[in-house]
Amino acid sequence: MCPFTAPAAFHRHRRLALDSEGPCPVGSGLAFVREALRSWQLADSPPAADDIVLVTAELIGNAVRHGDGPRGLDLTRYGDRLRVRVTDRSPEPPRLGTGRPGGIGGHGLVIVDRLAVRWGSYPDGRGKAVWADLPLPPELPPELPSPPAPPRLPPPR
Repeated sequence: MCPFTAPAAFHRHRRLALDSEGPCPVGSGLAFVREALRSWQLADSPPAADDIVLVTAELIGNAVRHGDGPRGLDLTRYGDRLRVRVTDRSPEPPRLGTGRPGGIGGHGLVIVDRLAVRWGSYPDGRGKAVWADLPLPPELPPELPSPPAPPRLPPPR
């Protein structure tokens, strides 16, 4: 397993079980990611939000095409990074293709490799997990309440 080194206070985690027999797992996964980004107030942080959605689509799509179907999607925010992790049913590790310009297919992990700070895979049960760490804008502290309005003084006499 790939441990996180950031303090626990900076972690936020969401998990979605994916069923390759059910509705489109890519669509379900992307809706899940968009909702998490909204709740973490990252939806309006392009290009980070767009990159996260694209990498998620590629990882789930690869699990559908090459991994005997996805099992789950995890999002973990820690500090200035977001880890996208997709588990699937195949023990075969992913292979980085060449991403030939003008070619059809084979670009998924090339895209992940270019957008992620780092990525990798490891065995997970009878299948594997493929993960990618993506950069985030710095986390802002929670909004402080506005100070109370000064008391109104009576008009001078």
